[in-house]
Amino acid sequence: MEQSSYVYILASGRNGTLYTGVTAHLSRRIHQHREGRISGFTQTHGVKRLVWYGVYTSLHDAIHAEKQIKRWRRSWKLALIEKLNPQWLDLYETLNS
Repeated sequence: MEQSSYVYILASGRNGTLYTGVTAHLSRRIHQHREGRISGFTQTHGVKRLVWYGVYTSLHDAIHAEKQIKRWRRSWKLALIEKLNPQWLDLYETLNS
């Protein structure tokens, strides 16, 4: 049986810089971003706050969803975030509770 996979959106702050990614291990991946262990865009732009994530039954489905979201207009991404997380809270704190 395949484990769940995740598409996630990180932000530098409310309405700040956004980053969309995909992973099979959400908590571990977000921790890596927060600690600056992943060089590149998120490290350069200080994008560390988990503001949205979706759960998918397969990695294939998650990758497909990530590619779609990356092509969305910024306003659509903001609406997606605010539907689940209107206060732009850091959802990382809720992952292991």
